[in-house]
Amino acid sequence: MGNPVHEDDARPVTDPADLTEIFRAAEKPPSAYRIGAEAEKFGVIRATGAPLDYEHGVTRVFASLSRFGWTEERESEGAPVIALRRGAESITLEPGSQLELSGAALPDLHLIARELDQHLSELRPISEELDLVWLSVGFHPIARQADLGWVPKQRYGVMREYLPTRGHAAHDMMRRTATVQANFDFESEDDALRKLIVSLRLSPLIQAMTAHAPFEERRRSPLSSRRGEVWRHMDPARSGLIPPLWRGGRLGYRDYVEWALDAGMFLFKRGDSVFKNTGQTFRDFMAQGFQGERATIGDFRLHLNTLFPEARLKNTIEVRACDAQRGPLAHAVPALFTGILYDPRALAEAEELAMTFELESLEAARPELVKNALSARIGDRSAQRLAMDLVGIALGGLERRARLDAEGRDERRFLEPLAELVASGRCPADVTAEGLSIGEEVSVRELIRRTAL
Repeated sequence: MGNPVHEDDARPVTDPADLTEIFRAAEKPPSAYRIGAEAEKFGVIRATGAPLDYEHGVTRVFASLSRFGWTEERESEGAPVIALRRGAESITLEPGSQLELSGAALPDLHLIARELDQHLSELRPISEELDLVWLSVGFHPIARQADLGWVPKQRYGVMREYLPTRGHAAHDMMRRTATVQANFDFESEDDALRKLIVSLRLSPLIQAMTAHAPFEERRRSPLSSRRGEVWRHMDPARSGLIPPLWRGGRLGYRDYVEWALDAGMFLFKRGDSVFKNTGQTFRDFMAQGFQGERATIGDFRLHLNTLFPEARLKNTIEVRACDAQRGPLAHAVPALFTGILYDPRALAEAEELAMTFELESLEAARPELVKNALSARIGDRSAQRLAMDLVGIALGGLERRARLDAEGRDERRFLEPLAELVASGRCPADVTAEGLSIGEEVSVRELIRRTAL
């Protein structure tokens, strides 16, 4: 439950070419393009800063949200509740009980903002009743790993055991990071790969622009984005910048499929039965099977959801590089990518900028980018100067889209707070941690004040 069922999910597959049909079926004309926003946050007890847990916290929040028309979702009959759904919207959980609003696919940023405002207004009375506050920041500012529980979702149990064997920051990624993501449509194979590659190549710069994770265990971190540093130490076969897509020339769905086939699997399902098979890549599963079961289209759909690159291809392009934001900046990430990806001129300009980056120089710059954000350099170029160019491209795209609200304002208003920060050479972490020294201990009350929604 919780994931849509497709008619061809049970169809066995042996040829990688068949897997590209997942993406072809998602193509749509520009007139049907939509934006989907996802935003994660940490719940804590207001008085103590203790993290929201699943057993005593999440279940009460979920039960209370039923008054607003949300219905429970479980992985199987009688299993724990792991999500809520209302129409095209869902509220899901990350492994450490981070609460995520996965919004409906909407035509403009004005409706995206209204959707988030409604979500927060529904949470407000529940939070008061339960003495909760929600922190929107890229890395948990208070909790240690030992303070956090685990959400009882089947996939998370497998990830908990497997991912630390592939990267030492796996549990931090799962339980102590939070992000804002956005999803975008494509009209063809060429358009999908173009948008994906532009998003991948620009992601280290955009991560620096939106760096907002300056705390760890009640201290001011030396990093602008502790979350960005965590993601540098994840399973390299399923995360990062997808090096095979940097080779140049014409790329297609098959290139993404070939990369995905060589990532290790977590599990697959047959009815209510779960098969753990972390010893296989999907390529091997497709060739050899597992315990008498053969790979299906549905298995590959599930596998695509277990890949975590900075931008990924599913039935949309999902951009994943950014830390969770608060206040007016909460809408800046979808606004930035909407301006870049949904205006033809802006996409061409962003592509021209993106193609000036080389994989080696970006990888070399990433440690400094997560530490110093816009004060860093990419090769011999200023990150701030590059960010200003990119913001200008996106603002132009939003202006040409000319999607107006009831007051006659276009979508640039959602990007302007970030544009002002970039122009000043600062990132969101600089604002949130202003006045604090590196290593300084910060009270729970002050951390909540600085990071709460």
